[in-house]
Amino acid sequence: MEKISTIGRKAALILAGAVLAAPLAVATAVAYDGTNCKAPGNCWEPKPGYPATIAGTKYDPKHDPKEISKQAVSIEQMEERNRKRAENFKKTGKFEYDVTKIPN
Repeated sequence: MEKISTIGRKAALILAGAVLAAPLAVATAVAYDGTNCKAPGNCWEPKPGYPATIAGTKYDPKHDPKEISKQAVSIEQMEERNRKRAENFKKTGKFEYDVTKIPN
């Protein structure tokens, strides 16, 4: 019988803690007033010592245009394969994943 009452006390304490913690969580969310926002939702600020603009600094990744264009080429090849699969499906009614098995 004592176990049931102990469980009840624990549940009541947990519930009371949650009820007391809820206003604190709301208060911390309301405490930020967004004084540094340039526009609603645009509140990014650089950390101290970090430049406001990255271009031309040591943080600039200096991406190679050849490397960036590889993704565009890859996407074009993927779309070509998908086009072949779709055409083959329309002709035969059967989907073939392996493009090399599709007759030209």
